[in-house]
Amino acid sequence: MSAIDGLPPLRAVIAEHGLSARKSLGQNFLLDLNLTSKIARQAGDLTGCDLLEIGPGPGGLTRGLLAEGARKVLAIEKDARCLPALAEIAAAYPGRLEVVEGDALQIDPLQHLTPPIRIAANLPYNVGTELLVRWLTPRDWPPFWQSLTLMFQREVAERIVAAPGSKAYGRLALLAQWRADARIAMSLPPEAFTPAPKVSSAVVHLTALPAPRYPADPKVLEHVVARAFNQRRKMLRAALKGVAPDMEDRLLAAGIKPTDRAEQVPLEAFCALARAVAER
Repeated sequence: MSAIDGLPPLRAVIAEHGLSARKSLGQNFLLDLNLTSKIARQAGDLTGCDLLEIGPGPGGLTRGLLAEGARKVLAIEKDARCLPALAEIAAAYPGRLEVVEGDALQIDPLQHLTPPIRIAANLPYNVGTELLVRWLTPRDWPPFWQSLTLMFQREVAERIVAAPGSKAYGRLALLAQWRADARIAMSLPPEAFTPAPKVSSAVVHLTALPAPRYPADPKVLEHVVARAFNQRRKMLRAALKGVAPDMEDRLLAAGIKPTDRAEQVPLEAFCALARAVAER
C-alpha cells in the first residue's frame, strides 16, 4: 500500500528525511501502511475522539489514525529529526494533527486534548511499560482515557493479559485487569519493522472500566501484590510475613490458603486480601 492519503510511502519519507531508527530511543519503525491502518482500526470508531500518540516517528500510525477519522491527534515525539515529516502530515490534515516535541514522561497531554480521549501508540520499547503503569494508576478513576491501543514486545503483551497459574501472571496483569478489560488484538513478526527487533510484537487493547473490578484500596493492593510477587516462589505466608503479624489469619479471611503462591491467586482474591489487610 503506497499511500492512504496522497502522501508518499513511508520508505520514501524515511529516505528523504534521513530517519534511520535509533536504538537509544527504542525506535523500530513500522513501514507498512496496511499494518498501521489495521492497528488504527483496533482503537475502534475514532470519529469525534481526540487521540494521544507517543513516539510517532515518521508518522505511519499517525496517518492511519487520521485516515480512520480521528478528530485530532496529539503526537508527542522526542526525536527532532522526525518533526519535518510530521509537519508534512499536519499540512495534509489541516487543524487535525498537533505535534509536541519532548519526552512523553515529562509532558501533560491534557493541556492539548478534549474528551473523549483515546491513546494509540507503537510505544518505544524503553518507556512502554512505564507509560502503561502511569495510565493505569491515576489518582482518580475513571481515567482521562477511554481506551489504550498499544504495541509492546510480545512478552510484555502476554504479561498484561495473563491468567492465574501462568508464568506470565504477575503485577502487570493484576494492575491492568483490575481496572480495564485487556486483550491482545494482533501480533506482528520482527520482519514487519525496520530495523527488525530480536523479538515479536503484539498490540494490546485495553478498555477502561467505569470502576475497578473489585473494591480495594489501590495503595494497599499494590503493596500486597508487590510483596507477593517479589518472592513468587515462596508460599504467601512467608512472602507476606512482614505485612502484618497475623498474616495467616488475614489470608484465610480472604479465602486464600497460606500455602498458596502468588501466581495461583486470582485478582478477586488479591482484592479481598487487600481489604482484609486494610480493615485491621
